[in-house]
Amino acid sequence: MRLSPLLLAAAVALGPAASLAAAAKPPAKPPAAAGKPIFPFPTELKKLPNGLTVLFVTFDSPGLAAFYSLVRTGSRNEVEPGHSGFAHFFEHMMFRGTERYPKEAYDALLSKAGVSNNAFTTDDFTAFHEFGPASQLPLVITLESDRFRNLKYSPDDFRTEARAVLGEYNKNFSNPTEKLDEVLHDLAFDKHPYKHTTMGFKRDIEAMPSLYDYSLEFFHRWYTPDNVTILIVGDFDHAATLAELEKAYGDWKSGAAPPAIPAEPRQTRRKAASYLWDVPTQPRLMLGWHSPAARSDSLDSALQNLLGPYLFGPTSPTFQDLVLDRQLALGLSVAYYDHRDPSLFYLLATLKSDQSFAEVRKALLKAIQDLQAGKVDAKRLEAVKSNLKYSLLNSFDNAEVVAQQLVFAIGPTGDPDALNALFNHIEQVKPADLVKFAKTWFVDPNLSEVALVGAGSKPPPNFPEYKPSPLAAEPKGGAQ
Repeated sequence: MRLSPLLLAAAVALGPAASLAAAAKPPAKPPAAAGKPIFPFPTELKKLPNGLTVLFVTFDSPGLAAFYSLVRTGSRNEVEPGHSGFAHFFEHMMFRGTERYPKEAYDALLSKAGVSNNAFTTDDFTAFHEFGPASQLPLVITLESDRFRNLKYSPDDFRTEARAVLGEYNKNFSNPTEKLDEVLHDLAFDKHPYKHTTMGFKRDIEAMPSLYDYSLEFFHRWYTPDNVTILIVGDFDHAATLAELEKAYGDWKSGAAPPAIPAEPRQTRRKAASYLWDVPTQPRLMLGWHSPAARSDSLDSALQNLLGPYLFGPTSPTFQDLVLDRQLALGLSVAYYDHRDPSLFYLLATLKSDQSFAEVRKALLKAIQDLQAGKVDAKRLEAVKSNLKYSLLNSFDNAEVVAQQLVFAIGPTGDPDALNALFNHIEQVKPADLVKFAKTWFVDPNLSEVALVGAGSKPPPNFPEYKPSPLAAEPKGGAQ
């Protein structure tokens, strides 16, 4: 499953997103992050000698608890050319079972205990989660520790799941917006694995059935205790649960040092392309600027989380103009979400007609230019801040949501206090900070843009037809 939230509670009708992973060692908390905590529940942080991080959160959910295993590995970690998509693939494989608890036994035990379970993958991490009676935490810990340490699958199981992943890819990318997202990232990135989406390149997914041995290497490389954070939220006995965790995970060993993630070189020229959809569909325009990573000791994440709704959200003049007044666009959404490494701040406009490309693009860029010129509506900025804060707080109505919000906050920074840091930084943002950020990052040489048109429509001028990179191009003769 591939997720798409911004900040789960603060989606403000903005658009697809999903992110995160965590550094093995969190950065020191800077003085700038200090302030009144926004997170309202007591927390307890533990770290086992093998590097496994454990975060307990007390939440008033009588007799219920959520259990999350955050693996700090996503499509960002797929460093070898030709091997994209393995982080998402392993989300699937983790449900194949072990010698002690085969898939059928694993499913039956959780079902009988009244525990629901699932998983999702993002660019930066994979998360496995369970929710149910707190009295069943010992069972959950037993099952989760077993599959994290002793996952076993046959070559036939591997090939079967690889075909299922290819089916998921084909289903997802029958959506023009998903395809547009894939094209933008291939165009914008040259070296960093963010070049491919969480699903991976199609040619790599088609080749997966022949990569059984590599799959074992990938598992042992990234599924290690120092790359995992366990979060438990709800009504449970902390001391007893910690004892269970220590017994189940304590002698889990780390593997060899993983390979380095290649850095993306600075973009020095505008990039543009058009993608031709083979059936009629609404024209779409996607603009993306390279932008800095999320960190607990920087305003960068706060600025980008604010800039989306401020510039292009439903209360913005640009949204009002394009969607409500002139009705040139059916929708306008921002797809920024926090990432561990420098990524993209990008937006999507769905147009009524291919005749509107120039006018819509002009309006989007004018919003950026006005900001760079120092035009900031301070009152509306404060309203956006307030909306983000109270949307988050209003979302805290069950243990599962609390756990998931923490997962998305901890992921890019490795900081268990990342949610507090982010919202304290949001409180500190001033209009001048937005202006400076726009002048630094929202510049023409840093821009990549893609237009998608369906059969019978024309792309805008100066948008040459998309030519996939060698990594993204489908192999001659189809699937291998």
